Amino acid sequence: MTTKSKSSSRGAFPAERHSREIELLGEISRLLDHSMDLQEVAHPILEALSVQMGMGVSTLTLLNRLTGEILVEAAHGLSVQQARRGRYRLGEGATGQVALSGKPTVIPRMSDSPLFLDKMQRGKRSDTSFICVPVKVEQAVAGTLSAERAFDPAADLQQDVRLLKIIASMIAQAVKLRRAVQESQERLAEENARLKEELKNRFRPANIVGNSHEMQIVYDQIAQVSKSAASVLIEGETGTGKELVAHAIHYNSPRAGKPFIKAHCAALPESVIESELFGHEKGAFTGALAERKGRFELAHGGSLLLDEIGDIPPAIQIKLLRVLQEREFERVGGTRTIKVDVRVIAATNKDLQALVQQGRFREDLYYRLHVFPIWVPPLRKRKADIVLLADHFLQKYAKENGKDVRRLSSAVIDMLMIYHWPGNVRELENCIERAVLVAEGSVIHPYHLPPTLQTAEASGTPVAGDLKSLVGAYERDLIRDALKSSRGNIASAARALGTTPRILGYKIKGYQIDPHPYG
Repeated sequence: MTTKSKSSSRGAFPAERHSREIELLGEISRLLDHSMDLQEVAHPILEALSVQMGMGVSTLTLLNRLTGEILVEAAHGLSVQQARRGRYRLGEGATGQVALSGKPTVIPRMSDSPLFLDKMQRGKRSDTSFICVPVKVEQAVAGTLSAERAFDPAADLQQDVRLLKIIASMIAQAVKLRRAVQESQERLAEENARLKEELKNRFRPANIVGNSHEMQIVYDQIAQVSKSAASVLIEGETGTGKELVAHAIHYNSPRAGKPFIKAHCAALPESVIESELFGHEKGAFTGALAERKGRFELAHGGSLLLDEIGDIPPAIQIKLLRVLQEREFERVGGTRTIKVDVRVIAATNKDLQALVQQGRFREDLYYRLHVFPIWVPPLRKRKADIVLLADHFLQKYAKENGKDVRRLSSAVIDMLMIYHWPGNVRELENCIERAVLVAEGSVIHPYHLPPTLQTAEASGTPVAGDLKSLVGAYERDLIRDALKSSRGNIASAARALGTTPRILGYKIKGYQIDPHPYG
């Protein structure tokens, strides 16, 4: 920073002052070109003003629009404690008057003016003049810029007012930018708070585990359809949890206190499926020794889940369509029409639209069921939920089997995340149940997982390896587990492993382990 004489303007030729002003404004311009961050440039600007123009003390204050208080943002020539004491209300003292009126104030001799309140406890000085101008952003006062110089009866203080006004207008751009950033941050904070409140109040079925974006879409759909009586078609691969979604729809609906009946269409032989769904009269067929209610009658007032609806025989599809349309049917071997109030929830792992095109599923029945479709994503599409689900199943089966298995090793988590899970959540549950059964300690390790996961692609290890590579893989696993336990703290992990932070840091670098995700 350029340094020049600290003397006042007294005795200085106009040309000399003009030169100093040009040099000062050029320096401030360069500072603002380098950065518009007010915290970064405010102090250098005030220092340049004091040094170039012989100002002993210079101060920049900003107005807090919420509280109406004027606070010192930056100061040159004051201690930190003195600057902190510089707090004014609008209209209070010379600084408050400038902030209120938006007009400059000049005090030729500070000790003679009642406007000088000496809030910074420096003592009223008879040998000092005070000049203060407003800092305006879009015609509104955002703060003040003030400076002091040695008292000189012959000094033209209006020249200082003119210079400070120019500097204040330059600073105003940085103030404007800071205000825009603050407003943006406030809006972002408000938006984050709103989103957090929305997420906190967002519907989440108690019987389903998962926080992924894909599952939140499913939760939102469950919340939308639960309160109605509309038919629902739940689609998705085998093992994705379609039955859990059906449970959530029923138990979050006005029918929650009524029966929830399930019928697995693929498991029922074609010869008995009609009787299972609609019931039969005594003597309707050989073996019909008594009257029997079907699933529709049992579900009266509640919900009926027709699982694997795509496997239902064509002859039954016609009767099912009538129930959906008319809410009535006759039992097998009977003539009495039975009225029912049943909400039908169908589930399938097949492409019903393709079956319609193939002539294997009635189009009119498809559209009756397809009132509100819900697609349950496969596990490979919701990988964010894999560890959450695995922990849930680990706790469940550890408790059921009375075992002290408490966590998954890092290598196991990696293998679970890499695997493609063709059997979806059901396969993951079976995998964790098996691992809990064979585990002997408190941690699930890779060798506890089923053979289907013990592949080079899944584990990231070579198909065959020498002692060095195998020991290295085990050491990597130990280090990652220690980092997980210490939340990424290398020193703490080193103590747990009985080594030094330097050695552990060397090994972390060698194995290319990033400690940050564990923090």
